[in-house]
Amino acid sequence: MNRLEDLLKQTDTNGSAPVERWDPPYCGDIGLAIARDGTWSYQGSPIRRPAMVKLFARVLRRDADGRTYLVTPVEKVDIAVADAPFLAIEMDVSGRGRAQTLLFRTNVDDVVRCGSEHPLRFAAGARGDELRPYLLVRGRLEALVARSLVYDLVELAVEGPQGRLGIWSDDAFFALPD
Repeated sequence: MNRLEDLLKQTDTNGSAPVERWDPPYCGDIGLAIARDGTWSYQGSPIRRPAMVKLFARVLRRDADGRTYLVTPVEKVDIAVADAPFLAIEMDVSGRGRAQTLLFRTNVDDVVRCGSEHPLRFAAGARGDELRPYLLVRGRLEALVARSLVYDLVELAVEGPQGRLGIWSDDAFFALPD
């Protein structure tokens, strides 16, 4: 058994708060932000305590309006997100081809098995020549796959349905952009 698989089993019981069920009043913008590099800040100052960032990450929610909030049972506050709220910083690969499974760990220690419930999507970078993969972590929250892992992902690409080049994980195929 690999290390991320072990972590996934642990996080299944210690997951996020049930923020999707909470409907607290909106309390405004208090100056929380997540930078493109995954750094969390409060009123312009980086939050340097990893435990605090992980706690906040457990109560993060992106609503249908596209805005991201920190949500508790009694309040909801804005959080400005420059790109994705999380970064996928570690990847384990088991199997090959259609039997392949990818596990990712985020910068806040969420472990996610890529598949139909947690799909990969690919977007073009600002210049249009850069591949930017995103992994659905939970709800509408995604992790940007770290650049160092993008090269590993590309090496896993194979021809799939309809001759498209893409990546298999957990019996789901994620086509690369043309």
